[in-house]
Amino acid sequence: MRTLLITGPGGSGRTTVAAATALAAARAGARVLLLGTDRTDTLGAVLGTPVGTAPGEVAEGLTARRVDAGEDFRADLAALQDRAASALDLLGASRLDPEAFGPLPGAEELSVLRALRDAALSPAHDLLVVDLPPAERALALFALPEDLRRALRGLLPPERRAARALRPVLGRLAGVPMPAEWLYGTAARWDTALGAVEAVLADRRTTVRLVAEPGPAGAAAVRTAGLGLALRGLRTDVLVAGRVLPEGVEDSWLAGPVAQQRKTLDEWRQTYDVRPVAHLGRDPRGPDDLTALAVPGVPVAPGASASAAPPASGGAAGPATAGWPVTDRLADDGVLVWHIPLPGARREELDLVRHGDQIAVTAGPFRRTVPLPSALRRCTVDGAALREDELRIRFRPDPRLWPRTP
Repeated sequence: MRTLLITGPGGSGRTTVAAATALAAARAGARVLLLGTDRTDTLGAVLGTPVGTAPGEVAEGLTARRVDAGEDFRADLAALQDRAASALDLLGASRLDPEAFGPLPGAEELSVLRALRDAALSPAHDLLVVDLPPAERALALFALPEDLRRALRGLLPPERRAARALRPVLGRLAGVPMPAEWLYGTAARWDTALGAVEAVLADRRTTVRLVAEPGPAGAAAVRTAGLGLALRGLRTDVLVAGRVLPEGVEDSWLAGPVAQQRKTLDEWRQTYDVRPVAHLGRDPRGPDDLTALAVPGVPVAPGASASAAPPASGGAAGPATAGWPVTDRLADDGVLVWHIPLPGARREELDLVRHGDQIAVTAGPFRRTVPLPSALRRCTVDGAALREDELRIRFRPDPRLWPRTP
């Protein structure tokens, strides 16, 4: 399935663009699922039809639903207590009533990731359009699967899970209780589920569509969002410039805002495929207004998802760093160069820290730790430079680790 993730600064009209994009694709013949992530029914307000937590058809070929973090949290809490029943009985702890609790912090993000995974793996649709939270929260959401998997592996390494048959013996020898079977099983299930989300995000059919209103605030937000997406290795298909005012109003009070928008659009076109969407003079409501916006389409092959192989749902998906090539300059300069595209990055906002076979890259407010390509693990960092929106890290072969040439 083709997956289109739509985000942008708060108040940019991303929900409107998501609804209009999904409606246009459905009218073009694709089977579309529109997934909303807001707690309130903002999608329903734009579509003119209520959108519930269960999938429902809102137009021909268009199905929509909202994520229900509360329902997911209660189901997870009940399942967790079932798996840990023996431990709870041993401690004399009473069970909690899931209906008495609302979702804890973080539950909403995990519910969105689960819904994204399940929807992307479903063969029932050709296109998944996700109305994500504002860009700052969306970028944190994209980082969550990778960071959680790293934390799980640090707390419960796979090799310790593999030795779980020895835990009773080790417990007797050490004189302390070893982690219970359910804990290792839960960690393995989480690792598999998070790996499936990573696979969806890394899939070549997954792209991010940015939505912003041209102007100083929108320009700053797009620069930050573009930097975060590049660091995560996510591809942007187009930048939708919303609420664009009409030209030819030099004699009215709109002349200033129009000139400001024109300047921002020219700057964006140097980096992005920009698609302006006109201001309707009102808040779009209902199918007619959404059609009038004339949002950019999404190339989809109708019916293709039924026979297409879904992304792998288990194992490590691997970091989305396919667009980070390594060039061989050993013959000329004695180094290998790792190229990391970071559009909009500023030299004073960059930082690099190597941890064994991993390197932590900080760019502005974002930080990501990624494993080094195999060839670079046998090298030492020789320096780095920011050139043409690209961070170029130089690695010099370590004589103690590098194969010696006869």
